[in-house]
Amino acid sequence: MNPGRFITFEGIDGSGKSTQARLLAGHLRGQGVDVVLTREPGGSAGAEEIRQLLLTGDTDRWSAETEILLFTAARRDHLEKTILPALSLGQTVVSDRFADSTRVYQGATRGDLRAKVDTLHALMIGREPDLTFIIDMDPATALGRGLARKSGEDRFEDFGLPFQETLRHGFLALARADAQRCIVIDGNRTVDQIASDVAAHL
Repeated sequence: MNPGRFITFEGIDGSGKSTQARLLAGHLRGQGVDVVLTREPGGSAGAEEIRQLLLTGDTDRWSAETEILLFTAARRDHLEKTILPALSLGQTVVSDRFADSTRVYQGATRGDLRAKVDTLHALMIGREPDLTFIIDMDPATALGRGLARKSGEDRFEDFGLPFQETLRHGFLALARADAQRCIVIDGNRTVDQIASDVAAHL
């Protein structure tokens, strides 16, 4: 059996990547592809428990270093319980976020911690997506969307607009550094236009 494909969506909070991940999964299923749609932090029972620790509470609840450890623990469980088993069955995994988020959120924006992020990723994860779509859009618009959701999981939105602007630059820099894997998608358009663009690239 051929190994499955691992596709991820990345971007700042409120950029629409969750919607696009869901739409791509539906598009692929319509073509007869066996798809597992998942997310980070989360995607497995243990990782979903860690998600609540990371995405709720005050902005100063965790240091960036502690966040790196928590995200990596969640990602390891997600990898073991969901991603690798699906890929081994030839399924396509579509994930809303993966390691690139930790590289940008903790590695680039909350201190010069990228080396620590990369070392821990190499030791405990050791897997990259086959393809990553980075949904790029205006940070002020995206932040307004994110806060409007009132999901209760808005700890990172609460860092404010300057943080989201720094995140955007971080994702774009990551895309330039790994242009073979990462495709930047203009998120300042309608949901359908973005989804069509994603499908065309795929």
